Amino acid sequence: MSSIRRAFADLSVGQVHYAACGDPTAPAVLLLHQSPRSWTEYRAVLPLIGARRRAIAMDTAGFGDSADGGVPASIEQWARVACELLDALGIETMDAVGHHTGGVIALELAAAFPQRVRSLVLSSTPYTDETFRKARAQRPPIDEVAPSEDGMHLAALWQKRQGFYPAGRPELLEAFVLDALKVARVEEGHRAVASYRMEERIGRIAQPVLIVRATEDPFAAPHAAELQHHLPQARIVDIEGGMVPLPDQMPDAFARTVLDFLEKQS
Repeated sequence: MSSIRRAFADLSVGQVHYAACGDPTAPAVLLLHQSPRSWTEYRAVLPLIGARRRAIAMDTAGFGDSADGGVPASIEQWARVACELLDALGIETMDAVGHHTGGVIALELAAAFPQRVRSLVLSSTPYTDETFRKARAQRPPIDEVAPSEDGMHLAALWQKRQGFYPAGRPELLEAFVLDALKVARVEEGHRAVASYRMEERIGRIAQPVLIVRATEDPFAAPHAAELQHHLPQARIVDIEGGMVPLPDQMPDAFARTVLDFLEKQS
């Protein structure tokens, strides 16, 4: 199995971190993570996809070990930085795979730079429109907690996510908390998604699309049919038992689903 290699690229926002696995001459696959995670969401997935492709998981600008350059966070900005990484790595075209926030970034990447994206895998990706924005504005923050001197905010951060993670898998919540603690503004990714006007961009998508629905993800699973309505070329594949941390919860099923789709595009 291919080993994971980590590196930084000097981009407009500063140093952007990424991890890669597989033959550098093979077709590239860019993996984009949810908020407020990092490339580690794909740690177990990278070698599986890297066995057949050049798999690259980047830290979105401002997350993980990537700088944000002091530029306001937005889906459009994160997609531009992702395209800069492709340039830095000499990648002309690739398949984009995104989970939650990463799926929204992947969609914008395909809309803004269609010549760079061969196909899209949208995993647990919300459809954002005016209805979504109004509903999100009325809900409390997803991950934001007030710091406390006794450290109880760390337990509060854990508990906010616990119900959406599989029982008996504390390592998945530990990975989430570690990533969340590295982010200056933990809610920033969720706010960027909520403000993104997907309804104005989704009509630009002409590439083949796979929608991955984690059946036990209450946030994203209901969006799959709506996404497909706006992307008539897309098909939906369910991963039974999948929850919010799907890529690191079920890496074998996730990688197999992605590779099966990519093979059909070859």
